[in-house]
Amino acid sequence: MNVSNKKAGRRRPMAEINVVPYIDVTLVLLIIFMITTPMLQSGVEVDLPRAQAAMIDQKDDTPPFIISIQNADGAGKYFINVGDGEDEPVELEQIYPRIDAVLKNKPTTQILINADKNIDYGTVVVTMAALKKAGVPTVGLMTKSDD
Repeated sequence: MNVSNKKAGRRRPMAEINVVPYIDVTLVLLIIFMITTPMLQSGVEVDLPRAQAAMIDQKDDTPPFIISIQNADGAGKYFINVGDGEDEPVELEQIYPRIDAVLKNKPTTQILINADKNIDYGTVVVTMAALKKAGVPTVGLMTKSDD
C-alpha cells in the first residue's frame, strides 16, 4: 500500500467561510424591503409652518397662487388669487385646471393655502392631497405672525 494514496484521498479542512447562505438571506431581505417600502409611503408631505414663521422668499417676480378657504355656514368656500389682488370665488374642481395652466407657464410658481382657522381640518387635507395628486411639488400654509 502506497502512503501517498492515503494522503491523496483525505481532504484538508477548509479555512474559508461559506458566504452563499448569507447572500441568499440578504437578497430575500432586499426583496421584502423593496416590496414593503412603497406601501409605507402614504400620506401628504407637508412642510408645516412654525409658530413664528418666517416670511416667504419669492424666487422671482412671479406672484404666488393662493387658494383661500373661507368658513361660511360650516362649509368651506374656495377662492383663488393669482397675484392680481382680487380673490375669485371658484369650486374645488375648477382650481386644478387653473393650477395646471399656471404651472405650465411658470413651473416655479409657489402654491399657498390660506385657510380660515375655524375651517375643518379635513377640508384642508383634502385640498392638499388633491394638489399633490395634480403634480404640485410643495404646498405652503399661510399663517398670521404672533407680533
